[in-house]
Amino acid sequence: MTTPLPIDQAGATCTVKPANVDRDVLRSQIQAKYSDVAAQPELGFHFHTGRPLAAMLGYPEADVDSLPASAVDSFAGTGNPLSAGELPEGATVLDIGSGAGFDTLLAARQVGPTGRVIAVDMTDGMLNKARAGAAALGLDNVDPRIGYAEELPVEDGEVDVVISNGVINLTPDKSATMREIHRALKPGGRIQIADIVVHNEVPQDAKDDIDLWSG
Repeated sequence: MTTPLPIDQAGATCTVKPANVDRDVLRSQIQAKYSDVAAQPELGFHFHTGRPLAAMLGYPEADVDSLPASAVDSFAGTGNPLSAGELPEGATVLDIGSGAGFDTLLAARQVGPTGRVIAVDMTDGMLNKARAGAAALGLDNVDPRIGYAEELPVEDGEVDVVISNGVINLTPDKSATMREIHRALKPGGRIQIADIVVHNEVPQDAKDDIDLWSG
């Protein structure tokens, strides 16, 4: 089926056909990969991780130094969503695909004790690291929740800001994810997303090859 998207910049309605992959199998493969990143970050992967990645992406060294080693070592992102703007004090923030809590913990400091960061991830090992990192820093405004980007475990209009780092590209139905983000945001809320963007159309047979998603 073809899923309608919002009006593009030229004013024309866009359509996209989601990838035809077994979503449960894909989730299982991604969970296995990122469970390894959580448990054994020193193994090395086909993507960059840890402190070297944070430096490549331009995170201030002082911010990285302020985080627990467990959050830094298992960091695996594609950009810095927090570089798009300081998070308002007292805001409720949703971090989609929060991983070991690298961005979550930085966001929790920015919003302060009157704010809150809901950290959603589908990998238990990563969420456990986020919980441990929050405890190590004495942050009681971090709310880890197991869940998926296409089925966010939040109420309608619950959050002020959505952040995400290299996760939406791993969802086969981007339209469903963006609808969930829209549902979760309060009126006037905003998104700060760092991710991989392909400027040329990806052939359908490539989108439908599940091994290309997790390999």
